[in-house]
Amino acid sequence: MKKFVNEPSAVVKEALAGIAAAHPELRVDLENQIIVRSDAPRRGKVGLVSGGGSGHEPLHGGFVGLGMLDAACPGEIFTSPVPDQILAATQAVDGGAGVVHVVKNYTGDVMNFQMAAELAGDEGVEVHTVLVDDDVAVEDSTWTAGRRGTGATLIVEKVAGALAETGASAAAVAAAGTRVNEASASFAVALTACTTPASGRPGFDLPDDEMEVGVGIHGEPGRRREKLRPAREIAALAVEAVLGAKPLSAGSETIVLLNGLGGTPLIELYLLYGEVAALLDKAGVRIARNLVGNYVTSLDMAGASLTVCTVDAEVLRLWDAPVRTPALRWGA
Repeated sequence: MKKFVNEPSAVVKEALAGIAAAHPELRVDLENQIIVRSDAPRRGKVGLVSGGGSGHEPLHGGFVGLGMLDAACPGEIFTSPVPDQILAATQAVDGGAGVVHVVKNYTGDVMNFQMAAELAGDEGVEVHTVLVDDDVAVEDSTWTAGRRGTGATLIVEKVAGALAETGASAAAVAAAGTRVNEASASFAVALTACTTPASGRPGFDLPDDEMEVGVGIHGEPGRRREKLRPAREIAALAVEAVLGAKPLSAGSETIVLLNGLGGTPLIELYLLYGEVAALLDKAGVRIARNLVGNYVTSLDMAGASLTVCTVDAEVLRLWDAPVRTPALRWGA
């Protein structure tokens, strides 16, 4: 596979150097491998930190800025950030009001963020954790105990980040993030495997006429492998899985994310979104807000994930609040 790479082992650090060059409004600490808002820490404001393995860009570094994260900790490709790295990010954004960690439910992430929270607590920093486990495809997977954290992470970070900007307490910010997670369900389908820079070859074999239904964002197996279907049938699979796991009453308002996994053209994502929107409308579900594009990716995997989050007026207000990050911007 052809990639823009110098040395596979240096991809993350060299990409971070590129982020620093492209976004001077951020502080990129290459030694600790963290990305921090230029105005952090802000006295009296809750700090919001997230992170995980690299390869899911723009998650998480692309969501650092006004109205979202105060810091992100990118680990190596598909590898959790280490506790010292997370601790450095926590210290960098601690303004005296506590710090909230947004953690996707993968075993390494959960363990390392917990260790970092304990270390920060020893230094007198109040840390709250929001665990994101929105993927309804499988209950346990290759790297998880319980459901995986996927597309809802973006919605959690946006809503929690907006609330943190208002001066809310760490407990309130964490509670808001947890409510968003509990109101969300996600489901993904892959058409091809992804290729890590170190391996140079697809992570698994997926014949040209097959798809992985319920795939994870690291290429973990889903519910089943089956023959490729037309887009309308794939959309129906995803909607059925999401509504089956989190039934919605007619008239429910939602935020819908139709997310590309890195290698799917936008024209195909819009086609798929049109099918999803029609199915949700038929089910009486109102799409109050939406996003279509590559937000939570898996390197170069061709595929898409659907996230549906039930919302109320308060969540919509926080979603609509100004945000200014490299990957998400409105109202500011």
